[in-house]
Amino acid sequence: MTILPSKQPLTTIGFDADDTLWQNEQFFRTTEQHFASLLAEHAEGHDIHARLLEAEKRNLALYGFGIKGFTLSMIETAVEISEGRVPASVIREILAAGRDMLSHPVETLPNVRETLEELAGTYRLILITKGDLFDQERKLAQSGLGELFDAVEIVSDKTASTYERIFSRHGDGPDRAMMIGNSLKSDVVPAIEAGSWGVYVPHDLTWVLEHVDEPTDAPRFRRLEHLGELAGLIDDLKAC
Repeated sequence: MTILPSKQPLTTIGFDADDTLWQNEQFFRTTEQHFASLLAEHAEGHDIHARLLEAEKRNLALYGFGIKGFTLSMIETAVEISEGRVPASVIREILAAGRDMLSHPVETLPNVRETLEELAGTYRLILITKGDLFDQERKLAQSGLGELFDAVEIVSDKTASTYERIFSRHGDGPDRAMMIGNSLKSDVVPAIEAGSWGVYVPHDLTWVLEHVDEPTDAPRFRRLEHLGELAGLIDDLKAC
């Protein structure tokens, strides 16, 4: 096991939000199924899902991550698939589905509060999430977890430079920091590239665009089955 150097102890821990602290992807999946049913007379389900994914890919640079961009991509896909014949009633249903997602109650995941409460005060805890500013602020407020974080960063994307900047601003640099999340692509790999520990906590549902291989050969990569194992991992690293 690669040890954490005693001269550079862990001081800062970053947490992803969506599908790490609370449910998120399941609402996208449910809405996408409803969207496919609205367009069933125009195309097969697999084609609708594929066309929507392509629209989301194209629009990420314009709309960013989140529900608003997803809703606009659904409207764009509906217009394309129907060759401009999609009725206003369908557009209205798509917009209503987007509003429902934006107002859905927050469902925190198991072991979240207990883990944050155990670590708060000993480490600087930072919430690092990407997506729509208003929506992420809403979810954090409704979760009741905000008081446990020393800082909150809502970013347009997560790269190695993002983590270098955040962990230097709110902590003692990336080499004394750890990032925890359900997305290997956004939460783990770029954090490791920045010099931090990257801890992968899988979720049953993860957006296909967030899939990459586990960096199993990276000395600072760890995988946990659930967030309740995090405090034990940190203790093990300190003991090395």
